[in-house]
Amino acid sequence: MSKSDVSRRGVLKSGALAGAGVALPTIFTASSAAAYTNEPTGSSVTLGFNVPQTGPYADEGADELRAYELAVEHLNGGGDGGMMNTFSSKALKGNGILGKKVEFVTGDTQTKSDAARASAKSMIEKDGAVMITGGSSSGVAIAVQGLCQEAGVIFMAGLTHSNDTTGKDKKANGFRHFFNGYMSGAALAPVLKNLYGTDRNAYHLTADYTWGWTQEESIAAATESLGWNTVNKVRTPLAATDFSSYIAPVLNSGADVLVLNHYGGNMVNSLTNAVQFGLREKVVNGKNFEIVVPLYSRLMAKGAGANVKGIHGSTNWHWSLQDEASTSFVRSFGTKYGFPPSQAAHTVYCQTLLYADAVERAGTFNPCGVAEALEGFEFDGLGNGKTLYRAEDHQCFKDVLVVRGKENPTSEFDLLEVVEVTPAAQVTYAPDHPMFAGGNLGSCNPGA
Repeated sequence: MSKSDVSRRGVLKSGALAGAGVALPTIFTASSAAAYTNEPTGSSVTLGFNVPQTGPYADEGADELRAYELAVEHLNGGGDGGMMNTFSSKALKGNGILGKKVEFVTGDTQTKSDAARASAKSMIEKDGAVMITGGSSSGVAIAVQGLCQEAGVIFMAGLTHSNDTTGKDKKANGFRHFFNGYMSGAALAPVLKNLYGTDRNAYHLTADYTWGWTQEESIAAATESLGWNTVNKVRTPLAATDFSSYIAPVLNSGADVLVLNHYGGNMVNSLTNAVQFGLREKVVNGKNFEIVVPLYSRLMAKGAGANVKGIHGSTNWHWSLQDEASTSFVRSFGTKYGFPPSQAAHTVYCQTLLYADAVERAGTFNPCGVAEALEGFEFDGLGNGKTLYRAEDHQCFKDVLVVRGKENPTSEFDLLEVVEVTPAAQVTYAPDHPMFAGGNLGSCNPGA
């Protein structure tokens, strides 16, 4: 039996030696397989959807829940199948996962790490969830990922953009489909150079937690490499709603670019305050003052309204993409809910399908078999072009979008336009890149 037939964790890969008439060693028989956390024994399997239903990222959380429910519907054979029809892997058949009906429980992370861990713990211990997914905050994602590693279940991260999620805080039981701060910087910097030149002075306002820190580091490094000067970096509380006191000092700083390392309600409020202070009409150092939002979303654009016009940023995915997978997902989501999905909805829908597909290909819910099936998995047909789930850090590498606020939107949803699709090669970095150093993936934990 070759190494490719058996995972290094002792789980037989799906299809290996099937039908070959070879007797399997006793270790691989169902009766003697090691137990794992929440092994499904009945006709159904439970997934845990842990999202912010309150707090500054609640809009993203609500859209994530919609996408999770749609994914479950498709996995169980309902609806039109969505991106199951375009997914390059054809393991999913619409009969649940390994023939078991998919059920789910939900929790509110409150965009707080302690609350998120408590919610995930309850789902695992009380509800029997075999996989946890969700979150719209990197602080939450990292906390829950650590819990899932300890508990012996797979964590399929939702919207988490901090480099640390698959950097210094990466875990063998955790996987991220969403892009990260480094990728935003790598995609955005060349566009900003072409738009605004190389002689710029940037002032950063940054959400004071792991995502903000690594986003600030990434965009500053990327722009400084092009010649920009960083004037100041100021941290702001995640709970802040009025950023006036942070915007005022920008006026006398000599900066001609404001970088808002904010997301969700934070970005809506800080951008609104910046516009109220007249920053967009100012001329500094002989240049028009510019604002950059490194991580964008349609939900944020809707909240900020006309203030987003002409402002550039990056995003993981956008509903206006015309590839077959994206149009299929938009059609399914729009039919069910009456409006297009956000990037948060897209990434969690993908994560749910990717988990289910890995279980099918591995032939087991054992988290170590699932991890083995995901590591190094290359796929297409989920809306971001050809994608790799890299084995070394469990990060997906795929195309990244640079977008800007539309000057003349045609509807309340048509607020952003894609100005560049950055190829995966441009945003790919080595596993030991300094921004991602210090972590240890470790070994998969099957739990009980």
